[in-house]
Amino acid sequence: LEYGLAVSLVGQPLVRQQVMRGLRSFLENQHPVKPLVMSFHGSTGTGKTYVSSMLVRSLFPGGLRSPYVHQFSPIVHFPHAEHMEQYKESLKHWIQGNLTVCGRSVFLFDEMDKMHPGLIDVIIPFLGPSWVVYGTNYRKAIFIFISNAGGEQINEMTLDLWRARKDREEISLQDLEPAISKAVFENPRSGFWKSGIINDHLIDVVVPFLPLKSHHVKQCVVNELVQQGLEVRPDVVQEVADSIPYFPEEEKIFSSTGCKTVASRISFFL
Repeated sequence: LEYGLAVSLVGQPLVRQQVMRGLRSFLENQHPVKPLVMSFHGSTGTGKTYVSSMLVRSLFPGGLRSPYVHQFSPIVHFPHAEHMEQYKESLKHWIQGNLTVCGRSVFLFDEMDKMHPGLIDVIIPFLGPSWVVYGTNYRKAIFIFISNAGGEQINEMTLDLWRARKDREEISLQDLEPAISKAVFENPRSGFWKSGIINDHLIDVVVPFLPLKSHHVKQCVVNELVQQGLEVRPDVVQEVADSIPYFPEEEKIFSSTGCKTVASRISFFL
């Protein structure tokens, strides 16, 4: 995983540092007191889903298709607010049942910013430092929350630091944590709103994904061309990077969509 992140993840040194530090210390502990809980935050196309898929591939050969990796999307799995109690019961039983099968299971909660407030609290008993819950030993499980919430604030902070001539690579978690906390954990529209997960400090690792600059986008284009077995032509790389919108309007420093649309744009310029 460390090698994969270093080679394939573009422009996110803070992510590599946070993910590897959290995962390594957790996996090296034969008797963890609680599951590993990580929360990924950042705007679209900055690598949140990509990193989570790399992480599960490093643990299970089948990656996201492994029977021990479970993904949840509020739009797919929990679409109707009026069925909240039913969702809570189903989610609790699903996690309990799968932890009984494999204590090292991974649970991915996508689009936490669209999750109904209160729903996620049903999994609190599985996240804390108890030994056994509902007859299930769950301390070696991994929970990952993925959210666009906080992305706007991370982008603003990164832009402010850039204007203050602070190198993007020098940005620390301490620089970003207050903004993430306010945007994600104090937002009434967030799935974490008034959540016991926050109040009980059950998140072990907060991972901010920074906005990407033009040279990062070019690297994504190169990576995609290589992955598709296509020739890496400098003119194509430049044209694809130039076709992507950047912000702020005047300076055009950071990609508005990260690397999300790179793959679909390549065919237009070949």
